[in-house]
Amino acid sequence: MSEVGLALRAAATRLAAVSETPRLDAELLMAHALGVERAALLLDPSRYAVPEAFATLVERRLAHEPVAYIVGYRDFWTIRLAVGPGALIPRPDSETLIEAALDHFGARSPHHILDLGTGPGTLLLAALAEWPAATGLGIDASEAVLTLARANAEALGLAARAAFRVGDWMAGMAGSFDLILCNPPYIADGEALMPDVVRYEPASALFAGVDGLDDYRRIIPMLPDYLAPGGAAVLEIGSTQHMLVAELAEAAGFAVRYRRDLGGRDRALLLTRVG
Repeated sequence: MSEVGLALRAAATRLAAVSETPRLDAELLMAHALGVERAALLLDPSRYAVPEAFATLVERRLAHEPVAYIVGYRDFWTIRLAVGPGALIPRPDSETLIEAALDHFGARSPHHILDLGTGPGTLLLAALAEWPAATGLGIDASEAVLTLARANAEALGLAARAAFRVGDWMAGMAGSFDLILCNPPYIADGEALMPDVVRYEPASALFAGVDGLDDYRRIIPMLPDYLAPGGAAVLEIGSTQHMLVAELAEAAGFAVRYRRDLGGRDRALLLTRVG
């Protein structure tokens, strides 16, 4: 086995104490230390020597720092997003919202997209990459996070079609949107989380009151004023929140469909106008 292969094996053994994906973490950290893509590393690990920086990166991961913060990016849908402390790390489960939107629109394209709580631009930029004729607006409460979102839009060649604004959900906004995407905080205040999350990711993007529904109660009643005819709002939900959030949506006059993620968990609700 090559020097790099041995180092990866040893690192993965150690990282198993803090990660559910220790081998993947080790590979991503090694590729980052080498300044190459993971695919290039796996194709021929024997061509590389173990860089000195690798040990430091492994120690950071052993302290529960998320890999995305260490390497500075996370791949999501078809795009790569720069991320950093203060920005919620994009999760594969959130790709369920893009899948639901694609199913809803079919061969059509939404013209104007709104992403509430956009973070580093996650859902908005993924949607704009999917629909080249669309434009969009990302709202977030943090100007620092929106700096990341604007940089991501620029790096992806989407800056001309993506605007970002500080805001408190839809408060004080004007206009209507064919597609509204939202991954709000939905974790109950007392819920236990993995150290990677609770120590490093922003609490404001995670927790939403004693039952995790506070932000849904604010967002859903506002949606009818901003959703264009024939459009859809797609909300991410916790795996046990389907019925509770659906009741809020139905009370606001929406028809509700749900979609499960790749793990078979309820993950997104798609809301459309009744009639």
